[in-house]
Amino acid sequence: MVSAKELIDAWVRMWNSYDLDEVSRLFVGDCRLTYLSSEKEGVLSGFDTILAHHRGFGFMEGGKVTGNRLWIEGLVYSDFGDAAVAAGTWLFRRASGQVQRGPVTFVCVRESGEYRLAHLNFGNYPSRP
Repeated sequence: MVSAKELIDAWVRMWNSYDLDEVSRLFVGDCRLTYLSSEKEGVLSGFDTILAHHRGFGFMEGGKVTGNRLWIEGLVYSDFGDAAVAAGTWLFRRASGQVQRGPVTFVCVRESGEYRLAHLNFGNYPSRP
């Protein structure tokens, strides 16, 4: 059984590899999936919308090397049985060296005995001088 921590670790690997194939393995695959992006206004809803959102970031089948790196710091996990919530800070360093950061919340639900991502919420912290 995949834990919420293992799921989020796999999500970080997906981001760093830009592997679109992993989206279907990690996320709830239907209209219940919601996502609040730090890059777009409003609620993104449904698997197909989230898949297109990742394509917009340059994700592709099989992944690619970009020189960008994403990581999560200070994650706090709460397990509720059939659901888990994790919150922390995301950091994203572009190949140019610029670093963005902000709060993130992951909501994970059990499907067929494994956790899947059901909701993600990203914000932005002000840029550091």
